[in-house]
Amino acid sequence: MTLFALLSVIVCLAALFGLVSNRFLRLPPTIGTLALSVVAVSILTVLGKHLPGIQDFATKLVQSIDFNAIVLHGMLAFLLFAGALHLDLGRLKKQAFPVAALSVVGTILATLFVAGLLWLILHLCRMAADVPTCLIFGALISPTDPVAVLEMLRRVKAPAEVQTLLGGESLFNDGVGAVLFLALLEASGPHGMPSLSRFSILFLLEAGGGLALGLIAGYAVSRLIRLSDDYTLRTLLTLALAMGGYALADALHLSAPLEAVAAGLMVSYRAHAVSTPVRQEVADFWALLDDMLNVVLFLLLGFAMILVPFSTRLFVAGLLTIPAVLLARAASVAVVLFPLRRYVDRFGALCAVLTWGGLRGALSVALVLTLAHRAGAIELLSITYTVVVFSVLAQGLTMVPLLRRLGYARTQV
Repeated sequence: MTLFALLSVIVCLAALFGLVSNRFLRLPPTIGTLALSVVAVSILTVLGKHLPGIQDFATKLVQSIDFNAIVLHGMLAFLLFAGALHLDLGRLKKQAFPVAALSVVGTILATLFVAGLLWLILHLCRMAADVPTCLIFGALISPTDPVAVLEMLRRVKAPAEVQTLLGGESLFNDGVGAVLFLALLEASGPHGMPSLSRFSILFLLEAGGGLALGLIAGYAVSRLIRLSDDYTLRTLLTLALAMGGYALADALHLSAPLEAVAAGLMVSYRAHAVSTPVRQEVADFWALLDDMLNVVLFLLLGFAMILVPFSTRLFVAGLLTIPAVLLARAASVAVVLFPLRRYVDRFGALCAVLTWGGLRGALSVALVLTLAHRAGAIELLSITYTVVVFSVLAQGLTMVPLLRRLGYARTQV
C-alpha cells in the first residue's frame, strides 16, 4: 500500500469514527474514536478466527505504520507547539512554580513510585523483574495526556486554576518524561543499572538544551513574523518553527518535546506585537490542526491494539498496574502540592482532580514500542496498553461526574 493510500485510510476512518462519536455517542471525539477503534479491533479479532484473511490484512496495515516515528518524530511536534501556543500565559505565570514542580519533581517521583510498585507486581505474577526495566516503565507511563479531560474542563467551565495546572503540567511533563526515559535507557544500557551521575548529566543536557533551543528559535521566528501581515506567510512561519525546531533538536540529541513547548510559549508571549485579526487567524489554524491530529492520534492508539500480545498473566499484571499507576500519581501530586497547600484552594479536591485527570496516552505507547529489542519488551507493551486504554476510557468518561461531585463544574454538559 502506498503512503498516500495509507494516510487516506487513516483520515477516512478518523473522520467516520469522529462523526459517530459526536453524533450518536455524544462523547468527546478523542475518547469516542479510541473506544470505536478498540471495538473495531475486537470485532476483527473475532472474525479473524473464521476469516483469517481479514485479520491478516488489518495486522499488516497496522504493522506498516511506524507508531514511534509518527508520534515521537511527527505529531508530537505539532501537538505540543499548539498546546503551548494556546496556554494562557497570564495564568501560567501565576502558577509557574506549581506547574514546574509537578512537571519535573512530580514526574520524577511518579517514575520512582511506579517502578517500585511494578517490581512488586511482576514478582507477584511470577514474571521477570529488574530495577532498570521497572524504572524505564515508570518514566514512560508517568507523562500525562489529558487532551480529552481538558476539553471537558472547558465545557463545564471548571476553574482556570485547574485547567492551567493540568494543561501546563501535561505539556512540560511530556518532555520531562521522554528525557527521563531516554536518559535511563542510555545510562543503564541493555541490562545494567543506570549510573546516577551519567543519568543526571544526560537529563540536564537534553532538557536544558531543548528548552534553550526552543526559546531561541521561537524568538527568532517571532521577529520574522512581525515583518509581514500576510496570514498565509505567518502561518507558514509557525509551521516551519514547529517542524524545523523539533527536527533540529532531534538531530542535536536534545529534548525535542521541550523545544516545541518552549518555542510555542515564546511565540505566544511575543504575539502582542502582531495585529489582532491575523493573530486570531493563526491561533484558529493551530486549534483546528490540534483537534484533527488528536482524533487521528487516538484512532492509531486504538488500532495499535492489534500489535499488543495478551495472555492471562499479562492481563492480570496490567490490571494490577492500573491502581499502582494511580496511586503513584496521587502520591506524587500530594507530595509536590503539600508544601503549597496554603496557597491552593481546596487542596484535597484539587489533588483528586489532578490525579484522576492525569490520563496516559499515545506518548506512553510510542515510547514502549521503542523497546522492541530489550528483554521484557513484550510484557511492558501489554501492561502499558492496558493502563493507557483504561486511563482514557474509564478516567476520561468519569471525569465530568467527578468534577460535579467536587463542585468544579459550573455548567451542565
